[in-house]
Amino acid sequence: MPKLPMLLLKRLRKNYQLSIITLMGLFGVMAVTPYAVYRLVQGNYLVSFADTTMVVSTILAVLHAWRSGDTVKPGLWLAVIFSAGATVIAINLGVNGLFWIYPLILFNFFMVSPGKAMITMLLVLGTLLGYALFVPGTVFESSYQMISFLVTGLIASLFTYIFAYRTNTQRDQLQAMAILDPLTGARNRRAMNDELRIAVSTHRRHGSSYGVLVMDLDHFKQINDKFGHPAGDQVLTDFVELIQQCSRQENRLFRFGGEEFLLLVPNTDKAGLQAAAAHLQNQVREHLRGPGGPVTMSVGGAILRSGEPWESWLQRADQHLYEAKSAGRDCSIIEADPTPVSALAAAPSSP
Repeated sequence: MPKLPMLLLKRLRKNYQLSIITLMGLFGVMAVTPYAVYRLVQGNYLVSFADTTMVVSTILAVLHAWRSGDTVKPGLWLAVIFSAGATVIAINLGVNGLFWIYPLILFNFFMVSPGKAMITMLLVLGTLLGYALFVPGTVFESSYQMISFLVTGLIASLFTYIFAYRTNTQRDQLQAMAILDPLTGARNRRAMNDELRIAVSTHRRHGSSYGVLVMDLDHFKQINDKFGHPAGDQVLTDFVELIQQCSRQENRLFRFGGEEFLLLVPNTDKAGLQAAAAHLQNQVREHLRGPGGPVTMSVGGAILRSGEPWESWLQRADQHLYEAKSAGRDCSIIEADPTPVSALAAAPSSP
């Protein structure tokens, strides 16, 4: 398979909402385009214009989602356009146009959140009801038909809302399970790798500064050996809670080893990273307690260098952690001022 299609499929697999917008957009274009052409040939220009507007809007929205990565605005735009178009078609065609309201219900609940989709459908049904009462005999052939349609439309919307809400909740739970450590609630190594990649990309594009602190609880194995793993698990849980309370909101905490954690610190320099490490060490020293008494930690830190891959960045911080542990533990070692990778590569080698 060519490289470009493989990259496109990989992106669709990783982005659920983008795949939904793409798939629903494709179905929408394939379903509506023939009707736009047919109604144009039949001379029903208003409905043909509504169909054409939906087709063009769908193509533009899908292209915007692919280019920008934003799926919220295109989804909302499509929900509004399709709702308005379906309403115009139903008013113009009467009973024959009402059949499009039912697929519209499903479409909207895929495009936007369940609450927004429900509000949109209530507006559509309310508009049809108001127009039918204002101009009797245009949309519905009888009051009984109108009531039957409204009842079935509301029931379909309610059932779809329940299904969409439950599906979204389960998907959020699965996503949380995929990136969170089940014991401590900190993000796991998979999430850490992704966040470090994003940090490197953001630094490359916008020059944003980042630092990492790799933290290791001192003599943690002794806690497990003397008091059992449940006691050790409690220490880990208390540690994560303490670090999260003492860190800035934009910092990200990850567990990537047994008692090893990484804190991603955006918008910082060496002095800021040193201050963060000292502050967190003091908090742990004063407030973290295990069955055997106070618990301390060793810390290694590194500032992201220009042009550096995230693996090298992490490796440098990890090396400083081992230096801190070799120096007697309960201390932190933050690297010297970073030297650009290009400068290191250009420097002459020692004889």
